Parts: sequence; structure tokens; C-alpha cells
Amino acid sequence: MFKKILIANRGEIALRVIWACKELGIKSVAVYSEPDHESLHVRFADQAVCIGPARSIESYLNIPAIISAAEVTGADAIHPGYGFLSESPYLAEICEACHIKFIGPGPQAMRLMGDKSRARRAMMKAGVPVLPGSAGVLEDEEKAVKAAKDTGFPVILKASAGGGGRGIRIVRSAAEVAPAFRAAQAEAAAAFGVPDIYIEKYLQAPRHIEIQIIADTRGNVVHLGERECSIQRRHQKLVEEAPSPIVNDKLRKRMGSTAVEAAKAVQYVNAGTIEFLLDAAGNYYFMEMNTRIQVEHGVTELVTGRDLVKEQIRVAAGEPLSFSGRDLVYHGHAIECRINAEDPETFVPSPGIVGHLNLPGGPGVRVDTFLHDDCEVLPFYDSLIAKVMAHGRDRAEAIARMRRSLDVMVVEGIKTNVALHRRILDDPDFRAGRVDTSFMERFLPEKKAAAVAR
Repeated sequence: MFKKILIANRGEIALRVIWACKELGIKSVAVYSEPDHESLHVRFADQAVCIGPARSIESYLNIPAIISAAEVTGADAIHPGYGFLSESPYLAEICEACHIKFIGPGPQAMRLMGDKSRARRAMMKAGVPVLPGSAGVLEDEEKAVKAAKDTGFPVILKASAGGGGRGIRIVRSAAEVAPAFRAAQAEAAAAFGVPDIYIEKYLQAPRHIEIQIIADTRGNVVHLGERECSIQRRHQKLVEEAPSPIVNDKLRKRMGSTAVEAAKAVQYVNAGTIEFLLDAAGNYYFMEMNTRIQVEHGVTELVTGRDLVKEQIRVAAGEPLSFSGRDLVYHGHAIECRINAEDPETFVPSPGIVGHLNLPGGPGVRVDTFLHDDCEVLPFYDSLIAKVMAHGRDRAEAIARMRRSLDVMVVEGIKTNVALHRRILDDPDFRAGRVDTSFMERFLPEKKAAAVAR
């Protein structure tokens, strides 16, 4: 087992890894940018190293500084968390060259699955269902128009690299293809440094269902059920739950088996998530793979009783998985609300100093956050400030506990989307489990109109 792990991240995920290290008896090293010097992950790690100024490119994305911090502190492993360098095959390769263990998949699998066009071809070869679309990356507008016509409208243009909803355009006619292609290319190049775009058939109002998997170095791959992630705005998830209200035991078994085979096909090791689109007829299609721990991993932990971060560490240390698929028993229902520092009406980020803070608690409630009284929510990084999770015997109890939790959550000094989440939870369609990826498109105009009327 490792003696010391450096966490190449910040915020609540850095704290989450620190808690796992403490339970495993492993020393932890925090890295931080200059304005993050008073953050909780710095306070609670065993050691901390400043790696640069505020800009991510000079700190949390600065691989030489991170490797230097690991070498100076004697860390024998690096956990990247999610975001930043978590899906960087280059960091994984540098770690390997420096004899530091990267807690995640190998660079080859990461590079393959991080390129969505190549991943799509690999999944087709493995027999995993994919949506109709282009055979590979599109070279120019003319080929994009032809591929769109061959696929049949509507189609979606997607960046081959990166994620987070950037480099994506939905196209409903041939006349829209060329300008959308140029816009998607420019956005992809700016966000990921790679302008490559491919095309898939656009499903109208599917559900976004993802399967959590974990694999060890001995060929064992296990899935831990599904998460429903359909409630999202501009491809950014807002609410996640496990299990999905629509997935029954038979479908769960099929999708889980497909996810396991997909991971085996690319010789995947460590935690990962296979994301699918599910249509109204029960057909599912591979969308992408996230080669890291997910923001929403906590809801899977709540319903399975398994600690995914500790399992990541054990697997990276060469240990076999501590459980098999036969050992898994799903208990109740869990929901997560992502609390962001943003204006709930305009979605503009709202950094600032947190005044009075009251976090929810009580039976079945878990809050992963870096917030504390008088802390500063910085403008340089992602607006996610807390993940509120509620677990109940069934979905109704989980919703009730989440609603109760949001009612008592107080974050003064900045704006948050807590009120938006309360409205979502009160929505009749949400309560009935009638959700899909177009939920927020229907929900927001109605709520904004109501707000204006008041």
C-alpha cells in the first residue's frame, strides 16, 4: 500500500480523497494555488505545497509543478480527482516515468476513451451499441454536410476531445451544418486545443443513464449499477440519482454487462463511468466514457455501501477488488443536488466571501463541500461549491430528505442555485420520475415567466 498520496486537485474532491487516505492510514499531500492557501484541503492534509498563482494553467494544470511537489514530499502516488488533469494521459505517462503511481487508468486506455471518435469506433468493434453517425472525424464542412445527410436529421456535432458540453451543436437541417460545424470547431479548439468534430444521430428527449464500473489489475471488472443524470442544463448535470426511476432489474443487468464488456475491450483499470443514452423504447447507446471518478460517485456509494475512492487507491496499489458483482446489494434510493455559486436566474457565477453558513444534516444526508464560515469562493475555478446527497428507503423518502435539507441550507454572502433545486424537487414530472435530457428546457422558461409575473 502507498505511504503518501498527493492530491492534484482542490475543493471538495481534494477533501474527499484526504478522508479516504486518513481511513486507510495513508499520509496526504495537498497542492494549492496562491489564493487557495486558506482552503480546507490545505488545512487538513498532512502536508501542503504551493504550486503557483491563481490561473489554473500556472497551478492546478502545471504538471512540472505537481510532479516536483510529489518528489519533494516523497509522495509515491498521485490522485487527480475529477476535472483539471484527471483525464490527462500525459500526466499518467509522466507519473510512470518518475516512478509515481497514477491513481486512475493507464495512459493508453485514457487516450483512447478520451477521444470520443476513436472510443466510438472501439465500442462498435466490441459490439457495444452506438448511435448512427460519421465513421470518424470530419475533415471539412462539405464532409460534415454529407455525413449529416447520410445520418439523417436531426444530428449532433460533437468535439472528439474534452467534455463539459463544449464543442457541441444540434443541427436540424442541411443549411445549419456549415455554420454549426465552424462554431463547434472553434469552441473545441479553444477549450481543448483540438478542433476535431464528428457527427451522431440526435435522439429526441432521451434519458442520460450512466453505469459505474471499477476494474483491478487482475482482469476483474465490476459494475455498481446505474445513475440517472438526465436533469442537466447545457449538458452540465444538476441532479443525479441512483437507481434510475426507469431502469428495472432486467435492463440494469443488460446495461451493466455491456459496460463491463466495454471496459474489458479497452483493458481498463480503476474507476470509470460508461455513459449511455436511453430511448423511450428501452434501447440504449454508448455516448462516452469518463476515465476518472465522477462528481456524482457519492450516490452510488450510498446505495451500494462501497467506498469508491478507497477502492481506487487499493486497485492502484495492485490489490484485487474487495468485492465481486455477486456481493453487491442495492439499498434504497439516493439523490444528489449540485450546489453552484451562481445567480439562479441568469446562471452567472457568483464568487465572494461566505458569511453565515448552515449545512444540512440528519438521517440519510451527506454533504461534500469545502465551504466554511468566512471562506472565499474564488472566481478562478468551477462554481460547484457543495454536493448535497440524500438517501432513503425509497425514492419518495430520498426526495423528502433532500427537500428538507435544501430548506435548511443557508449560504450567505453569495448567490446559489439552492432555490432552483427546491423548485425542481417540487415539480410534478420530477416527482413522478418523468425526466429526460430536455427536462430543463421545458422547466426553465415556465419558471422564469412565473418569476417575472411575480
